[in-house]
Amino acid sequence: MAKPMLFTQHALDAVAERQLDPVWVELTVFEPHWQEADPGNPDVIRRFRAIPERGGRYLRVALVETSAEIRILSAFLDRRARPK
Repeated sequence: MAKPMLFTQHALDAVAERQLDPVWVELTVFEPHWQEADPGNPDVIRRFRAIPERGGRYLRVALVETSAEIRILSAFLDRRARPK
């Protein structure tokens, strides 16, 4: 069973303002094309996934994962993201 995803207020605002489908966020969290550590905070993970509905641009979801939950910090289409 998947861990629950909890959105910070910032993440909720970002998804709404950027007109991101929450399903895209969920797919990026649970089925990323790749992930990397955030260089500014080792507790934060960045997960990426191409979004065909947005011309194949990559959605970046920043999150903190614990044994009990996945807390979504932010989400946006990253113009500079490239698969590693």
